[in-house]
Amino acid sequence: MIKGRFAPSPTGRMHIGNVFTALMSWLSVRSRGGEWVLRIEDLDRQRSKYEYARQIEEDLSWLGLDWDEGGLDDIGPSGPYSQSGRDSFYQAALERLMATGYTYPCRCTRHDIMASNAPHQSDGRIIYGGKCRPATLPEMSIDMQAYEHSAIRLYVPDRDISFTDRVYGPQSYNLSRDCGDFVLRRADGAWAYQLAVVVDDALMGITEVVRGNDLLLSAAQQQYLYRLMGFDVPEFAHLPLLCNPSGVRLSKRDKGISMSEVRNSSTADEIIGRLAYYGGIIPEAVPCKASELVDIFEWNNISSDMRIII
Repeated sequence: MIKGRFAPSPTGRMHIGNVFTALMSWLSVRSRGGEWVLRIEDLDRQRSKYEYARQIEEDLSWLGLDWDEGGLDDIGPSGPYSQSGRDSFYQAALERLMATGYTYPCRCTRHDIMASNAPHQSDGRIIYGGKCRPATLPEMSIDMQAYEHSAIRLYVPDRDISFTDRVYGPQSYNLSRDCGDFVLRRADGAWAYQLAVVVDDALMGITEVVRGNDLLLSAAQQQYLYRLMGFDVPEFAHLPLLCNPSGVRLSKRDKGISMSEVRNSSTADEIIGRLAYYGGIIPEAVPCKASELVDIFEWNNISSDMRIII
């Protein structure tokens, strides 16, 4: 059974780039008779709002993108489907990783990390330099007192993690060089994205992850976690990002592309048709329903060379 998911963060209204990802994921699953899960990624509890999550559900329904599991009200079979209700799953996974001996406490502040490391040359990403990494990894232990008031980092090896992305083809990252030891739980107790998303996708039986190409490195980090915990690794398909006329990737701060604005100027069929055209599914941006695209969807139509300006 093919099982995909859409996992938006309810920190604002969805924009057209989010909908593009949702549509491509939905079509990929529906074209092969699979199931689609809606998960609410509200790890950022200060910025996440219930009303935004409800609006996401309403926007997806308005667009004709239905889901088989998930959303705010579904409690099974893999629920809850909001990350704010899944602390016990993350804690169990953390203890499982701590028992490998590959974790250690880190008391570095963001200022410490910024001051001691040069930005990654291509995108300005700061790579953790290992200031708090012990000379030898600790023995297997889940003594939480040793981690009090500290972030918990995961040791990464100095070797390549390779995988084949459905859109971008063969990929290879050296986690030691490209990101350094990464955080599983922050010092304030908040769960890190990398841990939460792997646990959720594994326990929900997700076999395919579709998202933007800004998360290609995350796929390597997550594959490392999947294997450490003995989970099956899903397939990955990373999409070209939609950009504004200046060539900058869309964000919730861009005016005119949020669903509140788009719905005032377009019908659902017009939006679906436009996004299907961006994805190379149809030759012209003509109105159509998502259900009408299921039989003609092909991943081969989406190229890593695509640059989508809206």
